[in-house]
Amino acid sequence: MIPRGLILATSVGIVAGAILGVIFVDSKNPNELNFQQGPSLSILTEKTDFKKGETITIRIINSGSVPLTFSDVSYGLKISGLDGTLLYSPVAAQVISVLEPKEEKSFEWDQIKNDGDSMLEGTYKISSSAMDNLEKTIKKSITINIYK
Repeated sequence: MIPRGLILATSVGIVAGAILGVIFVDSKNPNELNFQQGPSLSILTEKTDFKKGETITIRIINSGSVPLTFSDVSYGLKISGLDGTLLYSPVAAQVISVLEPKEEKSFEWDQIKNDGDSMLEGTYKISSSAMDNLEKTIKKSITINIYK
């Protein structure tokens, strides 16, 4: 026969674990898109961990309620090391581009740097910046990992 104290302690532990799990685990997807009032810029990839050489699709999205203005047709896209060293930026015409609310642009990157070399394994930052309707700079960045 199992002692009542053991059954009680096990039951309390299971209930407490479930409650704390709900409280401390953030069930939101980090790549989830949330629209908001005012200026907002979002960058999304289909995942955060990529195999070396895998094509990465990058989505730049106006997740706000006002148009965003970019200084070129690459929508301010830059990929850099965590130390800030620029490794890739698409060749783009210096033409003002506007992204309307809820509009998005997609780019595919083959993990080739501007100098023609392949990216090494590591963690990298994808960023973009725009101007809102009040000429205030809006910046957004995310990190990705490249593995063997």
